[in-house]
Amino acid sequence: MALAIVLTAAAAIAALDQLFKYFILESVAQTGPVKVIGDLLSFVYVENRGVAFGMFQNHIWVFAALTIVLIGVFVWLIVSKKLTGKLFLVSAMLMIGGGLGNLIDRIFRGFVVDYLSLSFFPPVCNFADYCITLGAVMFVAVLLFQGGKKEKQSLAEGTESVDPAEEEASPAELSADENVESSADGNTDEPKDKKPDGETSLPKPTGS
Repeated sequence: MALAIVLTAAAAIAALDQLFKYFILESVAQTGPVKVIGDLLSFVYVENRGVAFGMFQNHIWVFAALTIVLIGVFVWLIVSKKLTGKLFLVSAMLMIGGGLGNLIDRIFRGFVVDYLSLSFFPPVCNFADYCITLGAVMFVAVLLFQGGKKEKQSLAEGTESVDPAEEEASPAELSADENVESSADGNTDEPKDKKPDGETSLPKPTGS
């Protein structure tokens, strides 16, 4: 069920990314850059033959293979390792969806279409790149914090499972309890016919 949800959402992300790229190819690639929010955000057309943000150019098939491996790793983690935390699943959706969006470009176009240009961030990228980046950040958060959370939970469960009433008493505590019980019962080791100190038993007189 979790895998189906992740793959469906990833397919939707990839489809949305391809829709954006189709718009760029049909308009911006023909007319030139378009300002969307003043000088802050513009749509441009760039053919990227590297990875996200234009890095490592001219290694198309290497990165295509790495994308397929990445998708396979996430599927394995969900199916075999039963990782179904919400944060992990969202990170998987974003990374698989973004990876698929750029993988389609590499296979069918030979390059990735980049179109988002921010004035404060020089590399031109696309919607898929941002999905991959956000998913990677979330995945790192899962690795850093989920392990510590599980450890704390295990410690808490271990503490709750110990019943204080069932803890074995120490020898000193057992000895103290026995002395208290003995005093409460009033039992002593002295014989009942013991006479007070200073008194002696005289022999009984015999008849002559």
